[in-house]
Amino acid sequence: MIRGDLLYEGKAKKLYRTDDPNVLWVEYKDDATAFNGEKKAQLAGKGEMNNRIAAFFFRYLRENGVDNHFLQEVSPTEQWVRKVTIIPLEVVVRNRAAGSMAKRLGLEEGRMLPRPIVEFYYKNDELKDPLITEDHIDVLGLATVDQREEMKRIALQVNDLLGKKMQELGVTLVDFKLEFGIDPDGRLILADEISPDTCRFWDVKTGKVLDKDRFRRDLGNVVEAYREIWNRLEGTTP
Repeated sequence: MIRGDLLYEGKAKKLYRTDDPNVLWVEYKDDATAFNGEKKAQLAGKGEMNNRIAAFFFRYLRENGVDNHFLQEVSPTEQWVRKVTIIPLEVVVRNRAAGSMAKRLGLEEGRMLPRPIVEFYYKNDELKDPLITEDHIDVLGLATVDQREEMKRIALQVNDLLGKKMQELGVTLVDFKLEFGIDPDGRLILADEISPDTCRFWDVKTGKVLDKDRFRRDLGNVVEAYREIWNRLEGTTP
């Protein structure tokens, strides 16, 4: 596989074309951003941790029935993925009140929810990715009803699988964000990444934050926390 021209650069990754029109080359960056890019830093080793963790989770999910765009790791910071057309929605699953939900609804951080809830956010940097309703999705034509329901179904399946895996490792899966795309065959599949950048992970015993909130809240030791997640995953069977 030959890496071609840069196709897109986001906050945390670069996407390159390859000599296969259906495959993209992803490079994870050491950049850390928060608050829609208002806070920025370079954290050596972050890209490698996210690449390895995302690859692990994608392999684990595929082996448990959740198809996704991941193909293969090709270096400590790079992987090949299937090319998809991203649906402009972020699908968030919450098991506990935290972050924007806790603030928005006046709930205590860490409060266990009676059941997992699914939220949709409109992927639009200019609008700062607002929370939207399912009616908004229909009116804006962001996804069909069938696609929306399938995204919710898969998101809850991912929540069940990742929640059990992380619990085995002494980590609480508080919440996480997913993105989906349409592959060249017209199928809806999981895409983007699953990492401490997109999940909230808390140590079960101590409540220690092991995710991007360490950067958002100036807690320090961001990469060390990501590495702790990787160390717990490494050695288990994906």
